[in-house]
Amino acid sequence: MKPALSDTHHAALGSPHKTSDLGDLRFCALLPSEAWANLPLPVRRRFSKRLGNGASVIYAGRVTAIEISNPGRILAQVLRLIGAPLPLACKLGAASVVTVTEDAASGGQNWTRLFAHERGFPQIIHSVKRFSGPTGLEEYVGFGVSMSLAICVEDGTLVFRSTRYCLALRNWRLPLPSWLCPGTLTVSHKEITPVKFLFTLHLEHGIFGNLVHQEVLYDEAQL
Repeated sequence: MKPALSDTHHAALGSPHKTSDLGDLRFCALLPSEAWANLPLPVRRRFSKRLGNGASVIYAGRVTAIEISNPGRILAQVLRLIGAPLPLACKLGAASVVTVTEDAASGGQNWTRLFAHERGFPQIIHSVKRFSGPTGLEEYVGFGVSMSLAICVEDGTLVFRSTRYCLALRNWRLPLPSWLCPGTLTVSHKEITPVKFLFTLHLEHGIFGNLVHQEVLYDEAQL
């Protein structure tokens, strides 16, 4: 079992098990051993924590870069019909909180991302990372829509890239045709310091080009 960061950097709720008491090899198993070893130790620790059922880990940060094209804005508004999985506003410096909660029922992790707005309620994005599907990892965003993710390491950065979008109906998975897909989504997790990491979301379409680019710097030491 790999050691975890100090519990003062995290909030673990709703479980008799501490985060540091449990090991998680699910992400490690999706990568060649050499690629996993090339990740910075804090990243390996972060993705090797197996939470108890219902326990949460929380990260806080601020948006450091955001670009949304006009087609990207339209797409983000349309996708509000399935829970608004893309950022809706362009605001540098906006506060953000990410909560990762273990879901024993699905064997995956619930990810909740909060982005503060100057007015009104913050935007909250929900998704579930499931260790299943053709690549071994998929992200479910709700309303039956999920995407398979390929995981790799590029220049010491952990990268998740969409390979296929599906519509799940009971036990059936129907791949969505390319004209219904929003493009290739790439999410990366880059270590900046042992307690700071950069989350980057980039969505690129084959015809409309770059739709969304967002960077958020998270700091574990705030919690």
